[in-house]
Amino acid sequence: MTTLRKAVDSAAGAVISARTEALFRRSGALRDGHFLLKSGRHGGQYLEKFQVLQDTAATSELCALWAASLRGPDGRPAADLIAGPTTGGLILAFETGRQLGLRAIFAEEVRAADGSAHREFRRGFSIESGERVVLVDDILTTGGSLLAMIPAVEALGGEIVACHVLVDRSGGMASLTSPRTGRVYPLAALWILDLPTYEAGPATCPLCAAGQPLHAPGSTGTGA
Repeated sequence: MTTLRKAVDSAAGAVISARTEALFRRSGALRDGHFLLKSGRHGGQYLEKFQVLQDTAATSELCALWAASLRGPDGRPAADLIAGPTTGGLILAFETGRQLGLRAIFAEEVRAADGSAHREFRRGFSIESGERVVLVDDILTTGGSLLAMIPAVEALGGEIVACHVLVDRSGGMASLTSPRTGRVYPLAALWILDLPTYEAGPATCPLCAAGQPLHAPGSTGTGA
């Protein structure tokens, strides 16, 4: 890749990042406080994805950014289907698939008899051997939701060609290594944030140490 091409790509990435941030801020999706995150860790800021996903125009625009990157030089999609985890990933998979003219499916969290959780494609969803699959999700903190989907796709013979998230709040540090095969899959985000998170407790979390009330927003509990 030439230096000029790198500069163009960098400039395009900056524009995409700025636009994504603008859509999140316009919707009031970025909140300050003391939050229990889905990963179990604590954070001083919280991204309420559904403030964006309830806005159909914003969601369509964000998915259009993915769709553009998934089209080849001939305009045809370089994938056969889009898959996302419930709940936010379901919405994003559908809209991205709609724009690309591809099938869209979702994986649900299922608990085994021993209480362990994994992701499954149910409700008649299928992936044919060799089908090119794009995984999409909303907010990535540790990558748990996407990591849980990877074995489900691999077990059915699907070929994961891309993994996309709206926001990577790990600061670009997260990686997606299949727990089944050890294969590392590339991760792309529209907006990368470096928001620190902490283990719970006053010894490790400055917000706990300061006595700030803890809120469990979204699906983890009631909002602030």
